[in-house]
Amino acid sequence: MKIRSHKNLSIITVAMLFCFMIFVPEGFSKTAKKSSQAKPSRAESPQSKALPSSKETPAPSSSKNPLQCDSQSAVLMDGVTGDTLFEQNPDLKIPPASFVKVLTLYVVFDAIRAGQLKMEDMVTVSEKAWKTQGSKMFIHVGDRVKVEDLIKGIAIASGNDACIAIAEHLAGSEEVFVSKMNEKTKALGMKNSQFKNSHGMPSDDQYTTAMDMAILSRRYIEDHSAALTIHSTTEFEYNGIKQGNRNILLQKNIGVDGLKTGHIEESGYHLVATAKRDGQRMIAVVMGCDKVKKRAPEAQKLLEYGFKNFSTVEAVKKGAPFGPVKVKRGKLDQLSLTASEDGRVTVPKGKENLASAIPQLPAFVSAPIQKGQVLAKVLVQKEGKTIKEVNLFASSDVQKSLIPPWPVLVGGLLGLLFLGLIGFWFFRRPARRKL
Repeated sequence: MKIRSHKNLSIITVAMLFCFMIFVPEGFSKTAKKSSQAKPSRAESPQSKALPSSKETPAPSSSKNPLQCDSQSAVLMDGVTGDTLFEQNPDLKIPPASFVKVLTLYVVFDAIRAGQLKMEDMVTVSEKAWKTQGSKMFIHVGDRVKVEDLIKGIAIASGNDACIAIAEHLAGSEEVFVSKMNEKTKALGMKNSQFKNSHGMPSDDQYTTAMDMAILSRRYIEDHSAALTIHSTTEFEYNGIKQGNRNILLQKNIGVDGLKTGHIEESGYHLVATAKRDGQRMIAVVMGCDKVKKRAPEAQKLLEYGFKNFSTVEAVKKGAPFGPVKVKRGKLDQLSLTASEDGRVTVPKGKENLASAIPQLPAFVSAPIQKGQVLAKVLVQKEGKTIKEVNLFASSDVQKSLIPPWPVLVGGLLGLLFLGLIGFWFFRRPARRKL
C-alpha cells in the first residue's frame, strides 16, 4: 500500500510540474509583453513625437546669421552667380521710388542694342515731361536733347523729366512704355513687382521688392555692363546746372560702380549698390530706411559681408578644352570640346574645394560634325549637387571620311579573299569522269 501511495504521489507531482511548465511561462510571457508595451521606446516616446525635426523647425535668423540690416527689407546677392547670400524680408512689397529708373534704362538700352534708338538721336521735350514733379534734369518744353544726355540725366541726376521724355520718344507715350517695362519684369522673373510710371513718383498699386530689385540689377549689369560707366559718374551738368550722384558710396574707393538711389515719403530711403573686387561682384539692396544717412552704411555693410565671407569660384572657364572624344567615320580620329560659358559657384571663404566640374563626355561622336555643335556637357556642382550645366561645343569641323573604318575595311578584304579562294577552288577542282 505504501508503495502504491508513493507511486500515486509521484504521478500527481509529475502532473503538477507538467501543468506548471505549460501554463505558468505563458502567463509570465503575457506579463512581460504587457510591461514592454506599457513602456514605449525612447524613439517613440510622446515627447519625441511632439518635437519636430531640425529640418522642420528652422533656427532663428539671428542664430543662422548675426548680420542685421537697419531697413525694412534687404538682400545681398552674388552678382556673378545670382546666389542670395543674405536676406531680410526679401519679398516685402514697397513703393519703388527711383528704383523704377533701373528698369527704364534697361528698356532704353535694349532698344539701343536692337537698333531702335541711337545715342545721337535728338528727343523733343513735351510739356508733360517738363511739368513732372520730383527730381529733375531741368529740360524745357520744346528742347531738343540727345538720348545720351537724357540717359545721364536719369542715371546720375535721377531726372523724372528725362524719364518721360525718353519714354515718349521711344514708345509714343509713357503708358505704352510702361507696358514694355512690365513685360520686361515678367521676362526677368520679377514676380512681385508692378510699375505704373517710368520715374517712380507715388502711384497707386506700384511696388517692388528687394529680391526683385536684386534680380533686375544683376540682369541689367549682365546685359548692359557698359552702363556702369554712366552710373559710376559722380556728377552731371546740364543747362548750367551741376548735380551730384546721390550714391555717396561711389566716392569711398571701395569698388562701388553703381547703381541707384530712391526716396519717397511713402517708402523711405532706398539704395541698390554694386561693387566689383578681384573678379567678384556683389549687389546689395536696402529698402525703407527711415533716414537718408542710413542707406549708404547699411548697403556698404552688406557688400563688405559678401566680399569677406564668400568666394566666387570659377569651376569652368569659358573656352576651356575638354576631351578629346573619339570620332567615328570622320577624317579626324578625335576631337576636343570647348566650354560655351563660365561656370561659377559661390562658396564660403576657405571652402573653395566644395565647387567641382564633372564632364559628361560620350564614348564617341559620329561625323560629320560642325564647329560649335553641342556634343556634351559639364556639370557644375557644389557639395555634390548640380547647380548648373555648361554645354560643350565642337572646337572644329569634322568631315565624314570616304574611307570606311579599318574594321570594316579589313572585314571587307577578308570577305573578298574568302570569296576568291572559294572561286579558285571551284574552278580548279578536277572534273568528274562520266561513266
